[in-house]
Amino acid sequence: MKPTVVDHIGVAVKDLRKALEFWENALGISCVGVEEVAEQKVRTAFLPVKDTEIELLEPTADDSPVAKFIEKKGEGIHHIALRVENLEEALEELKARGVQLIDEKPRYGAGGARIAFVHPKATGGVLLELSERSH
Repeated sequence: MKPTVVDHIGVAVKDLRKALEFWENALGISCVGVEEVAEQKVRTAFLPVKDTEIELLEPTADDSPVAKFIEKKGEGIHHIALRVENLEEALEELKARGVQLIDEKPRYGAGGARIAFVHPKATGGVLLELSERSH
């Protein structure tokens, strides 16, 4: 199950347009696309940085997990995503080790990636996303 790379770091933001201004204008990192993920009630923007990406997450509904995160903790790092080769196998290994999961089965996230989340109680407070990409 060993992760192959840090896939991305998710950052919760209230205003995607305003956040993009900083990342693009101040740091010169170009956005490669904005996408709405209806299931998770977020609009995302990915900004590639060498072998990883920054994912900006703007809630599209007051009851979205990202909106609840911002309400409780404010804007900032929401999750770290690690890429794995086989998501089902990774989840089975973690379950066998007694790791608390949010998702026991993969679901689809932004960019067509298959994803699953590990509960922060299992990681020392970090929301961990496992990501499997076809590219």
